[in-house]
Amino acid sequence: MIDRSHALPVTRQARELGISRGSVYYLPRPTSVADLAIMRRLDELHMDFPFAGSRMLRDLLAADGVKVGRLHVSTLMKKMAIEAIYRRPNTSKPAPGHKVYPYLLRKLAVTRPNQVWATDITYIPMARGVVYLIAIVDWFSRRVSAWRLSITLDTDFCIEALEEALVRFGAPKFFNTDQGSQFTSLAFTNVLLREKVAISMDGRGAWRDNVFVERLWRTVKYEEVYLRAYGSVSDARASLGRYLTFYNGRRPHSSLDRKTPDHVYFNQPLLAAA
Repeated sequence: MIDRSHALPVTRQARELGISRGSVYYLPRPTSVADLAIMRRLDELHMDFPFAGSRMLRDLLAADGVKVGRLHVSTLMKKMAIEAIYRRPNTSKPAPGHKVYPYLLRKLAVTRPNQVWATDITYIPMARGVVYLIAIVDWFSRRVSAWRLSITLDTDFCIEALEEALVRFGAPKFFNTDQGSQFTSLAFTNVLLREKVAISMDGRGAWRDNVFVERLWRTVKYEEVYLRAYGSVSDARASLGRYLTFYNGRRPHSSLDRKTPDHVYFNQPLLAAA
């Protein structure tokens, strides 16, 4: 976001964007080996107990023999982009210039592919370091239409995945996300508005229907990620690519009457439903 070659001083740019001037000049240090190990375990615990906040996660780590303070757990959770999932009043404010859209899918019958898509971002541990995975998922078929990996939680890789899905499969009727800054950004929502897609957003920290993407993360992590120790981003990308091809084309789903997402997606009418 900060353009150091721009005529506007960096300090002024930071103020206009509503971010700390110090964060612009700060060069992040690599995450320590000890913290990477804690983050890996936090990720597993979050998959098993998505309702657990920093206090409960601290206590669960302590039961594993890992002594760490609640504030440090909270810091690592922010780095991992995870938070406890439960219903609560939405008192958060969107980032400057970001609009939060209403939730549109209550009582909606999802009856065909390309009616509703959803997306989310998850943390992927590697042997050394971390990456972040985004996936665009068709609700009806559970099919992953597009995905991307990134070493940072920026918006660009989210837009790349969205653009690929739109080019390959057309536009859905609805697109559901949480209120993450990547998804409320003008750059992301403008792509959906350009395609005349109705934007739906879950309340902050709520389960609601993004549960479908949460289930995908659980499957991907227990069947792929936790069995590997990716040595590099390219290794992670290649291995995840193989798994997601298997997930779409060969892995039967009990919720799909033991059919694969590809079978359900490509053997149903693709017309969007109101």
